[in-house]
Amino acid sequence: MIKYLVCKNGFYEAEKYSSKAWVCVMLPTPEEQTFLTEEFGVPEAFLKDIEDNEERPRVEYEDGWRLIVLRVPYKSLEQENLYSTVPLGILTSGEKFITVCHSEVEMMEDFIKYTRRKNFEEKHAADLILHLQLSATVWFMKYLKMINYEIKDAEEQLQSSVRNEELLELMRLEKTLVYFITSIRGNEILLQKFHSILKQRHMKYDADLFEDVEIEMQQARTTANVYSEVLAGMMDAFAAVVSNNLNVVMKRLTSISIILMLPTLIASYYGMNLERGTTIYNPGFYVVIGATLLLSIFIVFIFRKMKWF
Repeated sequence: MIKYLVCKNGFYEAEKYSSKAWVCVMLPTPEEQTFLTEEFGVPEAFLKDIEDNEERPRVEYEDGWRLIVLRVPYKSLEQENLYSTVPLGILTSGEKFITVCHSEVEMMEDFIKYTRRKNFEEKHAADLILHLQLSATVWFMKYLKMINYEIKDAEEQLQSSVRNEELLELMRLEKTLVYFITSIRGNEILLQKFHSILKQRHMKYDADLFEDVEIEMQQARTTANVYSEVLAGMMDAFAAVVSNNLNVVMKRLTSISIILMLPTLIASYYGMNLERGTTIYNPGFYVVIGATLLLSIFIVFIFRKMKWF
């Protein structure tokens, strides 16, 4: 889907393309990619690079076009890999400004609404790129908070669990944090390279905005690293907890087996050796039953003293 966004105290959708409009492309079809190539002259190789979900953050030039690949957070509907990162391509050439993403990321719609709330004024392409990088970092922080809540939920479940599902959930979250850390680090390197290009070409940009983006990225990376280290330690600790819980269950089952074994042994011995048989009219039957119950209660008392129950 292609949107033409014009800045009028915030970005608003226009019906047709005009000068200095932002062409926002989400989930492009092959026909729309062909349209970008033929109508705007976007290099086909750039569009193919953006389509690669594993594309790393970088800056590249070709035929008067500049391609900036930024890794942005993405929330998937798949439970197996709920949080991940995807490439967002930013293409600029003169007054042309185009963004292409092959996933429906929340940050794009949120950024557009943000510009309207803040009465966003028309910016240079460099400042708009910095704003998009800042928005991506903010969404990294939002998803990191959600991941932290999921870690706490898994922690509560693990305290009384002997199953592997909770540990597998923590492994999934750890994998997500690794993706986040790698992507944020790649975006940091991209930011520094972009800053170097702006200085070399003496291009105008908002220095305060650049500093804000740099600080937010550092904070996001630090937060992700802390969560990853805490999660790794938690997984080791709870692996031991799960093993200990299993030992407790086995200990209780063994205790029950011992308690049941003694009455069974006495009953078997009594049934084989009593001269008058096992009829209930025999007083010896009740004596043996009573002694068996007392012995079982005594064993339970001992086990409770030993904290086996």
